[in-house]
Amino acid sequence: MRSPLPLLLTLLLPLATSAAEPDPLAPQREAIRRGVQEVLACNGLFTSERTLEQVRRQELAYLRGRPFAEGVPPAPLRVREELRAVEVGTDDDGPVLRAVFREGIGCVVLAPGQSLEGLDALPALDPVPEPGHADEVPWPDGDAVPDEPLPADVDAAALRAASDWAFDRPTAEQDTLSLLVVHRGRLLHERYAPGVDRFTRTRTWSTAKSIAVTLIGMLVDRGALDLDAPLPVAWLPEHASAPESDPRRAITLRHVLHMSSGLYPVDSEGREYVSGSGLSYWAGASSADGARARGLVRAPGTSWDYENYDTLLAVRAMKQALGSEAAYHAFPRKALLEPIGMHRTLLSTDRFGDFVLSSQVYASARDLARFGLLYLNGGVWNGERLLPEAWIDFVRTPAPATAARGNFYGGQFWLVPDDRDDVPRDAYATAGNRGQYVIVVPSKELVIVRRGLDWGRQGFDRWDLLREVAKAFP
Repeated sequence: MRSPLPLLLTLLLPLATSAAEPDPLAPQREAIRRGVQEVLACNGLFTSERTLEQVRRQELAYLRGRPFAEGVPPAPLRVREELRAVEVGTDDDGPVLRAVFREGIGCVVLAPGQSLEGLDALPALDPVPEPGHADEVPWPDGDAVPDEPLPADVDAAALRAASDWAFDRPTAEQDTLSLLVVHRGRLLHERYAPGVDRFTRTRTWSTAKSIAVTLIGMLVDRGALDLDAPLPVAWLPEHASAPESDPRRAITLRHVLHMSSGLYPVDSEGREYVSGSGLSYWAGASSADGARARGLVRAPGTSWDYENYDTLLAVRAMKQALGSEAAYHAFPRKALLEPIGMHRTLLSTDRFGDFVLSSQVYASARDLARFGLLYLNGGVWNGERLLPEAWIDFVRTPAPATAARGNFYGGQFWLVPDDRDDVPRDAYATAGNRGQYVIVVPSKELVIVRRGLDWGRQGFDRWDLLREVAKAFP
């Protein structure tokens, strides 16, 4: 059993309170708000290697609008350069939230009030080694991109217009950092905002879910996991009685990858930043234990509900299939990151060493373009099959529980919904908060990567982006 999370209530209480009533969840809400601040600042400084001024202006713009209360000033922030750590808050105004950079992982979130002593006990991983002379190795294995004219069948004016469409947004809340367009394996267009370049790692948010499902698909292909078998019984919480007859044993790997587990939703209806996965993302709780502590409220497979914890249950099954901490920590690097050259990508863990593969991955735009190319190429990289075609079919086939709502989601990838007839129907995409998209379009032989630091109402539409880019490839 994990150590308890100090100073945080974990009961799921009603969120609505009248103006005259005190908010019983105010301490949790403020701790998570501070946690968002310290995680984004720590990773912005030490993972993305950006300046404090850039971080305050862009990464922390997220605190100025929804889902946070507008007009509430951020808590005091202190940067500990010598420790590569960030502290938010003071002992006088509530718990201090801290995050510290760890090699090969990025910033690890500490529990509220946890000190920066004993940092050597926190998880750390060997980083993916950078290849020697990468600038001399042709894309996509390296970073050498020849300066050549566009192919004759590409409309250069339309491509420029699509790029301007992505960057010149009508609202400051849509803040595009980068746009990459890859056609037939060739990197045709690459554009970055000031302060960002091809080396900059930024948070993928829920694009990480698509990386998670890729790793899980490799284990299914090896026979280590079964898509339609119940999740390993060990996922049930320790207090579950008669685990073999527990109704949650009906939940399969397919169900959680389809966001259709039937478990009680904790990230819906405004709860994400007060309970559930928010506690593990921002406030130092265990990502694995929190995912397990939910009861069944619907028959598995019958209802779609976007839950970070469903992804984390699949990640827990991946860990159990690999059998040891060492194998679990090495698997993403050996199976995916190194083979396709995602050398600028860090998979973060919680303070207990569990991958938070529902959100906390940091990657460069080029690395995500390589990831999209793996899918565009049918799971093959340099002649070696890394991912079976059947798994690609799985992730881009609509989850049954979405049929009545537009068939918009597959297996941890988003699909073109039924009501869109202005973009190629075979396209599918990753999607992460603040505008992180990798769009794969087999019929156009395209991969499109857009990175953002959107905030507030956000609203950047990935399918509108595809519509604009596709005009250059008639």
